[in-house]
Amino acid sequence: MRWSVSLLAALLTATLSGCATEVEKAPGSLPIPQQWRNQVGPASAVEANWWRAFGDRDLNRLVEQALRNNPDILTARSRVDQYRAELRGALGDNFPTLDAGVAASHARSLSSATGQPHEGAVFQGLLQANYDVDLWGSRSSSIDAAKATLAAQQAAASAAELTVASSVASGYMTLVSLDEQLRVTQATLSSRLDSLKLAQRQYETGYTSKLEWVQSESEYQTAKAQIPVLQHQIAQQENALSILVGMNPRQIARQSKFDHIAPQTLPAVLPSQLLQRRPDIVQAERLLLAADGTLQSSRAQLLPALNLTATGTMQSSVLHQLVDNPFRLWSIGGSVLAPLLNREALTAQVDVSMATRNQALYSYEKVVRNAFSEVNNDLDAIERYKQQLVELQKQEQVVSEALRISRNRYQNGYASYLDELDAQRTLFTTQLNVVQVKNNLLQAQIDLYRALGGGWTP
Repeated sequence: MRWSVSLLAALLTATLSGCATEVEKAPGSLPIPQQWRNQVGPASAVEANWWRAFGDRDLNRLVEQALRNNPDILTARSRVDQYRAELRGALGDNFPTLDAGVAASHARSLSSATGQPHEGAVFQGLLQANYDVDLWGSRSSSIDAAKATLAAQQAAASAAELTVASSVASGYMTLVSLDEQLRVTQATLSSRLDSLKLAQRQYETGYTSKLEWVQSESEYQTAKAQIPVLQHQIAQQENALSILVGMNPRQIARQSKFDHIAPQTLPAVLPSQLLQRRPDIVQAERLLLAADGTLQSSRAQLLPALNLTATGTMQSSVLHQLVDNPFRLWSIGGSVLAPLLNREALTAQVDVSMATRNQALYSYEKVVRNAFSEVNNDLDAIERYKQQLVELQKQEQVVSEALRISRNRYQNGYASYLDELDAQRTLFTTQLNVVQVKNNLLQAQIDLYRALGGGWTP
């Protein structure tokens, strides 16, 4: 007995001495900023249906349809089902194995007593139980890793839903902004058609030269040439939205006017809440926990394992005795096994797990820093676009007044047609810029929703 204890101690010593690895554990160093750069932004509870804040029924319908039918979301949800099944498998490995079997044979042999041929049937029953005792937490660490991986995939599915919803909202805003640009262009074309008719009448009556008539027609054709381009861009945007919501390319039904969609107001913010709001941060955190669990399981593989077994058998020439009689033969035992010759392979696996864990840590830090950077960028973009939109709207009012004055002066013969042409061009460009900057502002707010992991309750 002393010899057995000494042998077990020697095995433990040799195994523990092989636990040293070449890869060091990377320390975590992730300072969280105390505030945003401009100290504004949403800080209230997360709102899942954030797109409803724009008050657009067509947008709500498209986003909800995309959440049901988008193939990326369906793939992510199917992947969650896969990892949930793998977790059930890992939990099932935590129980003892129990195998049962029945064997039957019929043979003809010579009797050793009489030397005569003898035929007989033999029935045999077997019941065997086996259990590996989780002394060092290898199996429980693997289960923890499977749970964390499942949580990471669930977060990935949430990230896919957030991305698709943001893409649909962004595409819809672009679509209605293109509608508005087309409306502005058509209104400008109508106005230039009136100017063209006036220039033609004045030329035919000899009041002006043909040059002014030609210049007016040139501006009219310039505006008219923009309409097919915008119509093509609208068709492209409709096709892209159709794919996002899980439909074949088609026309998108909509009734909303671009000027009815108002940008949102941002309350105050706390930066640390971002860590709980963004699903990609949650995913990276769970992957890091899964890597830690895998590392612990790999380390436990270096230590001795305890295995318990129990078997019972019986044999009879009558089948019903397999059920009626207790087991005639049985055995119960245990074994302690320590890795010796494959110690280097197990140590290398620990190094692999350690390197994977370090990579997960670095990836987590990168995701978090990128998240804070994206929020800061979006908050700054919203503020700058608001300022630019205010100035452009003022410019639009000024240029509209300048066009009215120059048109009256031209019609009364106090100014040349070039003044009116210049005012027309400036107003057309300014109106398109107003639409584009408002779209940029809405896009920045949508991207802020995505960067924050959702919306907020006012």
